[in-house]
Order: sequence, then C-alpha cells, then structure tokens
Amino acid sequence: MHDETTTRSAGRPRSAEKNDAILRAALDLLARQGYVRMTLDQVASAAGVSKSTIHLRWKTKADLLTAALAAARMADAPPPSGDVRADLVAVLRDFADTVARVNGMALIGTCLAEEDHTPELLALLRARTVLPRRALLREVLERAREEGSIRRDADLEAAVSALLGPFYADYLAGRGGHPQWAEQAVDLTLAGLRPETRTQ
Repeated sequence: MHDETTTRSAGRPRSAEKNDAILRAALDLLARQGYVRMTLDQVASAAGVSKSTIHLRWKTKADLLTAALAAARMADAPPPSGDVRADLVAVLRDFADTVARVNGMALIGTCLAEEDHTPELLALLRARTVLPRRALLREVLERAREEGSIRRDADLEAAVSALLGPFYADYLAGRGGHPQWAEQAVDLTLAGLRPETRTQ
C-alpha cells in the first residue's frame, strides 16, 4: 500500500480520512458481495470519492483489497503480555475475528480459484496477511525458545502451521466457530514442543 504521506503532483498530502474511507468501503463490499462481484466503481461510490482517487493509491482491485485486509489485521489485538500461551491465543483469536469480519474463507477460496487467471491476488494476500500473521506467531515461539520453554531444535514453521491448521480443518469439517479452538490448538502445539525431561 502506498504511504499516506505520498504527495500529489501539486504537493498536497493525500487525505488519511479518504484512505480510511476507501479501505472500510472495500472491506464492507468484500464481505457483502465477494471479490468477483465487487468493483472499484462501487468502492468509490461507497467511500464518497472518485475512482481516480482510488487509482492514485492502489493500482488494481487486488492491490486495494489486500491493502484493506492488511490494515484490518491485528487491529484489535492486545499488545504482547509476555505469557507465551496467552499471546499465542490472542493472535489466533484475532486471526479468527478478522476472517469472520471480512468473510475471509470465501476470499481465500476466491484467491485459490483465481490463481491461474489473477496470480497477483493470492501473492498479495500471502504477502500482506498470511506471512505477517505467521511472523507474529513465530515471534512468540522464538521468545519461548529463548526462555527454554520449548525445545531448542523445534521446527517453528511447522509449529506455526500446527497452530493455524485447526481453524481451516474445523471450518471444512463443519466445526467452525468452536469456542475453544485457539486454546486447544495452542495447548496441543506447546505440548509437542516441550523440552524432553531426562529421568535419573
């Protein structure tokens, strides 16, 4: 996403209020209509701006949409508490809340379905939302490894996938919305990462 401080040719800064209005409109239309039916004309109308105003900031619909998702990511998550379990649960809960708020499972399906025709959509979604979310979880796990609460040789990328995987698996199995899924995912993953205890 372009920096809000980027200036126009006339030297005037772009309006942060317009940026926010455009991003909110894009997320609302995505949730109500889906990616394919959503148009930049609709976003412009809902945000009260011209289509050219959108194009000054984002080149394509995929660019705008993934920027909006990136802005929504972790918007309501609490700062790290220092408690590994609590921090992992907080990141997972915020992830689930964000997916629900923007009809994210439908968007993921669209990105996968459009991969052959619009590969940049999945690439932008991955770069702006998937990888940053994984990085948040990895940071917590790295801290736990430094503290000695998980094994030094633990595969952290595999652990991140183990934390996120139950959300998708439960959704496909019709168990989406299971209230304790985040706690269960964290507890199972941490149990598998604990240092081995040697018996005398």
